[in-house]
Amino acid sequence: MTVMNMVQAINSALTQEMEADGTVVVLGEDVGIDGGVFRVTDGLLKKFPNRVIDTPLAELAIAGTTVGMAVYGLKPVAEIQFDGFSPPILDQIICHAGRIRWRTGGRYHAPLVIRIPYGGGIKALEHHSDSPEAYFVHTPGIKVVIPSTPYEAKGLLASSIRDPDPVIFLEPKRIYRAIKEDVPDEPYTIPLGEAKIVREGEDVTLVSYGAMTRTCKQVMEKSKHSIEIIDVRTLSPLDTKTIIESVKKTGRAVIVHEAPRSCGFGAELAAVINDRDLLHLKAPVTRVTGFDTVMPLPKLEEYYIPSAERIEAGIEKVMEF
Repeated sequence: MTVMNMVQAINSALTQEMEADGTVVVLGEDVGIDGGVFRVTDGLLKKFPNRVIDTPLAELAIAGTTVGMAVYGLKPVAEIQFDGFSPPILDQIICHAGRIRWRTGGRYHAPLVIRIPYGGGIKALEHHSDSPEAYFVHTPGIKVVIPSTPYEAKGLLASSIRDPDPVIFLEPKRIYRAIKEDVPDEPYTIPLGEAKIVREGEDVTLVSYGAMTRTCKQVMEKSKHSIEIIDVRTLSPLDTKTIIESVKKTGRAVIVHEAPRSCGFGAELAAVINDRDLLHLKAPVTRVTGFDTVMPLPKLEEYYIPSAERIEAGIEKVMEF
């Protein structure tokens, strides 16, 4: 075991997967010489000089090249520098990566991973703090993964690289270095499509993912209520069973994410709970989310991102209904 932050854990996963499989390659803007804008790929170029590729500043070209590599037989891991730069890749992800199995009747597939630092909380400029997960979850043929801790990040990334289908791996930049924990030195995997019960409770279920899971834990530690926390981990495919069983037990659900509210992933979670758990609910499902506007500049950033106080208010709302 080694104490790692998320940056170190992701770097460890990339290193070990590249050591184990010669078809794994890394590409993206500044991933080689500079080690990535957040230094996640630091040192990989020296270890694998022919398999780490610095690309031009062209996200659509990066995505297209990644799809071509994957169909050819490689396992590319591409990095898009920031979340707000991801819209250009949607053409390749939606029209090609997500459809290649269907289009070819299963003859070809695209075992690729696209890593994207996402979310707010680092007081960045415009286009550097978005939460685009709903775009990708809505796309057929794509798996969407969001880790919440260093341990989760290493195991989930290893599974994503080994998966035969395209995976969008969203990394919450706010907790890149904010959390440290013991991470196994040896390779390991965490299955995709399985949510995690972070804490068990009896009164209310908090459903979240990424950096918001950490905030939910902070709320749980101070709350007078018995709170069960579900870390979704894989947004697509979604582990509905774990969520439904939890809400069936507690009878109350609060969903937390920092993406905009309208058509955010929380709306799908709320629909799933209402469809399958309606008769067990003791209160309407409550969402605590970002707002239907762009992420504001640093001065108002903390107002936009769901705070412990807003989550606590959501809990009290369902408890007092």
